[in-house]
Amino acid sequence: MSPDHGTLEAEQSFERYLAGRAALVDTYLDRYLPPESTPPEKISRAVRYSLFAGGKRLRPVLVLAAAEAVGGTVEDTLPAAAAFEMIHTYSLIHDDLPAMDDDSLRRGRPTSHVVFGEAVAILAGDALQTHAFAVLADPPAPCRLSADRRVRAIAELASAAGVGGMVGGQVLDLEFEGRPVDAATLERIHRHKTGALIRASARVGGIVSGASEDDLSRLTRFGEEAGLAFQIVDDILDVEGNDASLGKSAGKDARSGKATYPLVHGVSEARRKAEELVSSALGRLKPFGAAGRPLALLAEHMIRRSR
Repeated sequence: MSPDHGTLEAEQSFERYLAGRAALVDTYLDRYLPPESTPPEKISRAVRYSLFAGGKRLRPVLVLAAAEAVGGTVEDTLPAAAAFEMIHTYSLIHDDLPAMDDDSLRRGRPTSHVVFGEAVAILAGDALQTHAFAVLADPPAPCRLSADRRVRAIAELASAAGVGGMVGGQVLDLEFEGRPVDAATLERIHRHKTGALIRASARVGGIVSGASEDDLSRLTRFGEEAGLAFQIVDDILDVEGNDASLGKSAGKDARSGKATYPLVHGVSEARRKAEELVSSALGRLKPFGAAGRPLALLAEHMIRRSR
């Protein structure tokens, strides 16, 4: 069935919103990252190569949309949004390394270690990780974030990116390669490896904007459900997509024996679960009214996306 005129108009409006917010994040990153000519030039080039390789900037846009939902400003939220993109990009650089997923394609381009070598790729990821916290700790004007909110945001991002979140999830993912995995373990891997950073994106948007505890709780649950749905869809796309559409190597999960939702539950059940999670996530946003609309559209985009 073809989408009606109203649906197409809403999708086009959201794509403009997403592109506009992503452009703000890119401008901020370009302004506050060392230029390629900064010595040593090789690491400066490597950092920018991966950071500006494309992508829709979903995590930083989620930070901005969560802030909007509770009355925050773009100026005060951009440092946090940029920090999330730097952490995400560092994780992709390291994920692609031969010691991890051993991938040669990311966002439609050769991966960092293919272009710059493994050592520089590792260091580029390290540089992005440390710079993310530097930007959050001492954001340049016009950001007016209080020290208390900056510290809370730093703690939240560090927790989501570390052993209790993304890093821990990656370890579990590696441990269970080629091994049988039950549904509970699979969900634990996904909630840590991918979900933790998406959950934290929503929370930090609220934190830097002074969200009430009730609103922060709503954003937390939204982020948890949207984050798990995002990874389930990613699993499905790895089965159904191709290198050109995904911008990375399709079918890699199956070849590596990774635990995925299609493998454990089948594609149809995986898709049903993702839709159920997004429906629940959307329900969390009702108290925000119109201010929560960008968050709702982001969640719906996670289900519809093709890469």
